[in-house]
Amino acid sequence: MPNRLANASSPYLLQHKDNPVDWREWGPEAFEKAAAEDKPVFLSIGYSTCHWCHVMAHESFEDEEVARRMNEAFVNIKVDREERPDIDQIYMTVCQMMTGQGGWPLTVLLTPEKAPFFAATYLPKESRQGRIGMLDLVPRVASAWEEEREKVTQTAATLTQRLQQADSHTPAGNEPTTADIEAAAAQLGQAYDATHGGFGGAPKFPSPHHLNLLLRYAHRTGDEEAVAQVTHTLRAMRYGGVFDQVGYGFHRYSTDVQWKLPHFEKMLYDQATLLLALTEAHQVTGEGWMARTIDEVVTYLTRDMQAPEGAFYSAENADSEGREGAFYVWTADELRALLPEEAVPFVFDLFNITDEGNFLEEATRQRTGENVLHQTEPLATVAERHDLSVDAAEARWEAARTTLLAARQERERPSLDDKILTDWNGLLMAALAQAGAALEEPRYVALAEDAAQFIRDTLTTDDGRLQHRYRAGQAGIPGQLDDYAFYIFGLLHLYEATFNPAYLAEARALVDIVEAHFDSEAGGYYLNADDAEELITRPKEAYDGAIPSGNSVMLRNLVHLARLTGDTALETAAARIGQFFADHIEKQPTGFTAMLCGVDLLAGPSTEVVLVGQPEADDLQALARPLRTTFTPRTVVLNAPPTGELDALAPFTAAHTQNDNQATAYVCQNFACEQPTTDRDTLMAQVKE
Repeated sequence: MPNRLANASSPYLLQHKDNPVDWREWGPEAFEKAAAEDKPVFLSIGYSTCHWCHVMAHESFEDEEVARRMNEAFVNIKVDREERPDIDQIYMTVCQMMTGQGGWPLTVLLTPEKAPFFAATYLPKESRQGRIGMLDLVPRVASAWEEEREKVTQTAATLTQRLQQADSHTPAGNEPTTADIEAAAAQLGQAYDATHGGFGGAPKFPSPHHLNLLLRYAHRTGDEEAVAQVTHTLRAMRYGGVFDQVGYGFHRYSTDVQWKLPHFEKMLYDQATLLLALTEAHQVTGEGWMARTIDEVVTYLTRDMQAPEGAFYSAENADSEGREGAFYVWTADELRALLPEEAVPFVFDLFNITDEGNFLEEATRQRTGENVLHQTEPLATVAERHDLSVDAAEARWEAARTTLLAARQERERPSLDDKILTDWNGLLMAALAQAGAALEEPRYVALAEDAAQFIRDTLTTDDGRLQHRYRAGQAGIPGQLDDYAFYIFGLLHLYEATFNPAYLAEARALVDIVEAHFDSEAGGYYLNADDAEELITRPKEAYDGAIPSGNSVMLRNLVHLARLTGDTALETAAARIGQFFADHIEKQPTGFTAMLCGVDLLAGPSTEVVLVGQPEADDLQALARPLRTTFTPRTVVLNAPPTGELDALAPFTAAHTQNDNQATAYVCQNFACEQPTTDRDTLMAQVKE
C-alpha cells in the first residue's frame, strides 16, 4: 500500500511512496505526532537523481524488517533537498559539524522540537567497514532515547546553539578586495591539474565559477596562464566522458582525474553554469569548439529538458535498468553491430573503444566490459591516421552519432525529475541570454525569454513574490533567496541582450522584495524570508558549491543594477554583503569564487556604456554588437531610447541625447562620461581605455 508520500509533488518523495516505511512530508503534523508519541524524528534528505539515495532506499527503506523498526522507533520524514534547500542547508551543516563531511542521502535524527542529535550520510542495512547499519542504529537510538534522554537533549541543545552562533556571525569590519581575487587565482593555480585540466584530484567537479573568476583575474592582470587553465579545463571536459558525446550535455562530475568516467546524472544547473563559463571563454578566445559546445548543450536542453510551457526541468537520473550509466555506455560488439563497417575503426580510435571496455562502476570499481566514449586526441590527429580529411572525419562521426542516438532512444531512459525550479531556471536564463548575445544567436535569447515568461506567469504571486517549485500543474513553496537572486540575475542578462526595459524594471522590483524580506542589519541575506516557516535557525550562506550562493549572486546583481540605474544605495547594499563574509573569503578564497566575481565588478574600475537610440535600430545594434561579443566583465550597457522610457529607472540618462539623429554611445566611469560617439571603433577604444 502506498504511504503518505503518494500525495507529494516531489519526484523524489514519490519514488518512496511504496516503501513500507511510514514516511511523512515535512510539516507541523509530523512534529506534533512526534511530540504526542514522545518519539524522535528520522529525517532523510535526498533528491531524485541521487545514486546513493537509491542504494539506501533499495537496501533499507524497501526492507520490511528495517521499516518495522523505523516505524516503531521514529516518526519518519522525507525531504527533497531541491524543494527545501533551507532545511537541507541547516541539517547538512549539522552533519559537517558532527562528522567532518557531508553528502546525500543525508540522515539526521531530531527531537520533536527539530533539534538534531545525530547525523550521517549513507547508512547500509547492516553495519560494515566501520559504518553503522540501520539494523543496529535504530535499536541503539531507541535505547538512548529511553534511557539517556538527558544526554541526547544536551547534544541537541549544543548543536543547535552552534548552528545559531554560526548564522549570527559578527563580521570583522574589513571588506573583500582585489587581493582576495589574486589569492583565489593563486590557490587555483596551485591546485590546477596541468596534465588533465581542472583543479585537484578525483572526484573532479566542473566548478565553473572558478573559471569565471580566472577569466576576470586575467582580464584585470593580463595573466595569459589563467586563460590557458580555463581553456584547457573546458576542453578536457568537453572531449572527456563527463560530456555526453552522443546526446550532448554535461554529466555531474568525473569519478577520475581524467574526466573520463562520469557520475552520469545530468543537472540543469550544471548546464547553466557551464554555458556561462563557455560563453565568457569564447568571448576571450574566440575558439570555435566552444561555440559548438554551447550549441550542443542547448540542443540537449531543448530536446530532453524543456517543458512544453517553456521552462526547463531539473535533472536526469544516472541510473536505468537498475544500474548507473546503463543508458550511456556501449560494448564494442554493440557498436560494431550498429555502425557501418567502414566507420568502426575510426570511431573506435577516436573514442578509445576496446573489447575489454573502459567503464568502471562507481560503487564497485569493477570493469563491466562497456565503454564510455571519450577523446584523448584531437579529431584531426585521428583523421590523419585514417587517411581522412577533417571534414570527412567530422561527417563520418556525425553520421555515426546520429545512428547511436537513435539506437539509444530504444533503451530504458533514466528517470526525469520534471519539477521546474525558479532558481535553476533563473541561472539558465542568464546563461542563454548571455550566450545568445555573445554568439549573436537570437534563438538562445528567445529560450531565456520563454523561461522568464513562465516564471512571471506561473511562479509569481499577485503581490510579486516568487514561488520556488512548479510541477504537475501546481506552483508552491515560498521563494527563497536563491530564487530571487538567480531570477534577477537572469533578468539583468536578458535586459542587456534585448534592451527591453521591462526586464530591468522587474529586476529592480524584486530587489525591493529581497531587501524587505531577506535582509539583516548585520549584512548579507538570509536564505529564507522573514515570514517563512520558523526553523531552528535562519541560515545565511555564501559558500559557492555546485551552484553559486544566493548572497554571491545578489552582490553581483546589486552592483550591476547600481551601475545601470545610478542608485548608489544598491552599491552600498552590495558592499555590506562583502563586508559580512569578508573574513570567510580571506580564510578560503577558492570557496567564494562566484562572490569574488561580484567583488571584481564592485572594486572596479567599472565602465557604464549608455547607448542612446531605438533598441531595434540597425545603427544601435551595430554599437551594441562588439560590447556583447567582447569579454568586458566590468562594463555594463544601458539603452536609453530618445523618447525617455528609461528616465524613471535611470534618471542620469535623461541628459544623454543623440548626435545627428544617429545611435550614440556615452562611455562613463562613475557616471562621468567621455565625449559621445557614433563610431563603433571609437566606442570600443574608449571602453578598453
